Amino acid sequence: MNRAVLLVNLGSPDSPAVRDVRRYLNQFLMDRRVLDVPWLLRRLLVGLIVLRRASESAAAYRKIWTPDGSPLVAIGRRVQRLLEEQVGRPVQLAMRYQHPSVEAAVQDLVRRGIQRVHLIPLFPHYAMSSYETAVERVKAVIARRAPGLALSIEPPYFAAPGYLAALAGSAEPYLKQGFDHLLFSFHGLPERHIRRSDPSGQHCLRVPDCCQVPAVAHRFCYRHQCLRTAEAFAKLVGIPADRWSVAFQSRLGRGAWLSPHTDRELVRLAGAGVRRLLVICPAFVADCLETLEEIGLRGRDRFLEAGGREFVQIPCLNDHSLWIRALACMVEQADAASAAAGQPHSAEAAPA
Repeated sequence: MNRAVLLVNLGSPDSPAVRDVRRYLNQFLMDRRVLDVPWLLRRLLVGLIVLRRASESAAAYRKIWTPDGSPLVAIGRRVQRLLEEQVGRPVQLAMRYQHPSVEAAVQDLVRRGIQRVHLIPLFPHYAMSSYETAVERVKAVIARRAPGLALSIEPPYFAAPGYLAALAGSAEPYLKQGFDHLLFSFHGLPERHIRRSDPSGQHCLRVPDCCQVPAVAHRFCYRHQCLRTAEAFAKLVGIPADRWSVAFQSRLGRGAWLSPHTDRELVRLAGAGVRRLLVICPAFVADCLETLEEIGLRGRDRFLEAGGREFVQIPCLNDHSLWIRALACMVEQADAASAAAGQPHSAEAAPA
């Protein structure tokens, strides 16, 4: 067997100690696809942000840390093992930032004699600060460390039947409990990232109802893809339009970010009479700081303090059997596409 699978997620500090959180934040925020300003300004801004936020972030990580370490990494390891059993070939896990590193994963694949690898970025939606940076990092490492390694790349799967079925199946027990309203909370992005990823430079956030007007830009538009996921999920499970809505979480800085903002929506919904709120975070395939602490702890408190009575959060896909099966189907389809074309298939990168 000379084929393998590489799963890549965002990353996590090695521990909730301030020094490790500081190291993680430095690496994450210095990525030009995350903070897209000139290097010197980025270095100054990151220094200030890390100085101000490292202790606060470390305290947040301590609240969600497990005996197995970071939830994101621990869940990733379980998914890695389960998927390897499903597909019968090596599966490597890497993080874009910190450990396990992309470099170590690629080097291990080479040592094992792997000649072809299928990369599955663990981000259903295209964003320069998640999907794109993970793909470009893997490409760069392979070019430097293993130029003979053939790479195929899973395109964004925000509307893929397997991904949606896994979301619906994992959410089913919570939907059955009853609720007044379902809030889809996606990770936020600066509006400038949306505009910059638009290959036409004329559509995203420039045309009225831009996400509803067909355009080539949608192939790279995070906002459009998030809305597609929410609409498809609601249709699949039969939730009427007046009982669900979309918001975006995790803002950083003062610039314009995608809205509405989750923290404000939680207060608004409680004030509008929503008493039993259900929250799902489809942009995250594994529970992490943003889901467990930002939504599960701070978000819950905000909603209840604003007058809500019941706050239920649907866990991420994590290691749900339907999610493992969806990942396995991606691998099978990649094999079929490669066999038909005689070469690996890959996703198209957005313009830099």
